[in-house]
Amino acid sequence: MTTSTTPEPSATAPLVDLQALVVAVRRRRRLWCSAGVLGLLVGAALAVAMPAPPTAVTKVLVAHQEDQPNDPGTLIRTDVALLQTTRIADQALKSLHSAEKPEDFMKDYSGVGLTNNLLQITVTGDSDADAEARAKALADAFVADHVKRIKDAANAEAKALLDQRDRMQGELAKVNKTIADGSAQTGPTASADLESLFARRAELTSRITDFSQRAADARIGTPQLLAGTQIVDTPDAVRGSLPKAAATNAAVGLVLGLVLGLAVAAVGSVVADRPVLRRDIAANLGASVITELPLRGGRLWRRRRTRTARERLTTSLARTARGTAEPVSLLELGCARSTSAIALDLARALGADGPVAVVDGLPGSQLARRRAKPGDPAVVDGSAAVPHQERRIGVGSVAPGTAWTDLQYLGTRTVLVVRAGHGSAAWLHTVARQLADQRIEVIGVVLIDPDPRDRTDGTLWDGLHTALRGRGDRTARQGGTDRPRTERQPMWAARVPDSDQEAR
Repeated sequence: MTTSTTPEPSATAPLVDLQALVVAVRRRRRLWCSAGVLGLLVGAALAVAMPAPPTAVTKVLVAHQEDQPNDPGTLIRTDVALLQTTRIADQALKSLHSAEKPEDFMKDYSGVGLTNNLLQITVTGDSDADAEARAKALADAFVADHVKRIKDAANAEAKALLDQRDRMQGELAKVNKTIADGSAQTGPTASADLESLFARRAELTSRITDFSQRAADARIGTPQLLAGTQIVDTPDAVRGSLPKAAATNAAVGLVLGLVLGLAVAAVGSVVADRPVLRRDIAANLGASVITELPLRGGRLWRRRRTRTARERLTTSLARTARGTAEPVSLLELGCARSTSAIALDLARALGADGPVAVVDGLPGSQLARRRAKPGDPAVVDGSAAVPHQERRIGVGSVAPGTAWTDLQYLGTRTVLVVRAGHGSAAWLHTVARQLADQRIEVIGVVLIDPDPRDRTDGTLWDGLHTALRGRGDRTARQGGTDRPRTERQPMWAARVPDSDQEAR
């Protein structure tokens, strides 16, 4: 029966740990900083390689018959939309005697409403003179089209009013004829009919006069609108600055590169699920973090602190190795060089008590093939035999592809040297389970390349900080009893089904 080693999130745990996400993104600052620098360089290069085409700008004052003080800009937006039509583009091209298609010309210009009555037109061309000529033709075409629409609207309104007047004049003529025919009649009924006809004639005469006045007013208002629509700013070429354009494009590229880089780093951190906080690494390995060391020497002002931390770690490991008769090993995950240096320091510290041999179990025998310095302990290959009277310090790896059954020959007690953010949470669980199966006790975790702003606690307070099953079996054997231990289990062991534990 197989048991999954993938960690199961708690029911109350958030889907994304924001603190771990921020730390993971900050650790990948090389990625998003490189993306930002790349965007900056690409933006500046585009400004130099693809300079802005010659551009001309003109402004047109547009008068509307429906102008209102509280207009939200609907009328000027309509004018901008009308500017982007093939009719106006075609009229401008005809005035330029150009064979270019209106659809292609529409891609070279744009309009924007500065106010409710002021329209700005921007046109590009092959040269400054060409851009100015195209802007002038386009502005003239727009003004002519706008004037034509105003005249057509005024004429249509006046014609409708005059048609109404003519219809009423025809009706008035019929009323006058009826009055003339009935004036010779006498009697009470004839008098009443004549009074009604006279009243109707007076009403028609008044309405005819009203329609005539309204038609005249409609035509009188048109010249004001025609005079109000005009080009107020002649086309002028825009003088572009290459340094300014390069700086603008570089700033835009920098921002876009940073945003893209941060997005990629965040998504990659969530998908990879590589713990970087000491709290998460300790919880996934089931062992406490005993110290932290930088990946390399670190900055100049931190080297003294790093050297002190390495000396303390060496003293602590030497004390542990002297207090046990079992061989001690150092198992690395993503930091073979740091692990080798720690092993050599430990061997030198133990060399005063007697002969010490460092057993190299790293892939490729990196440690055994190194150039030895005077005073260094003996380094042997993992397959070499070591005398029983000589103390052994094993150095191995728990990276993917490790031969787990060989780790117990390096040492039954081990210190895990793990680089922060190197292994996924699932793999850390696998390491803890495999070491427990091999009955290898984990003394603690040495964290390499930790986040300097990490303030989480790497000590497991709710249980033993070792691989619990291996330690429990060893304690039972040393006590001479086979009774099972009833200690609390770490988070990954608590999820193993009872049937699987019985099978083991």
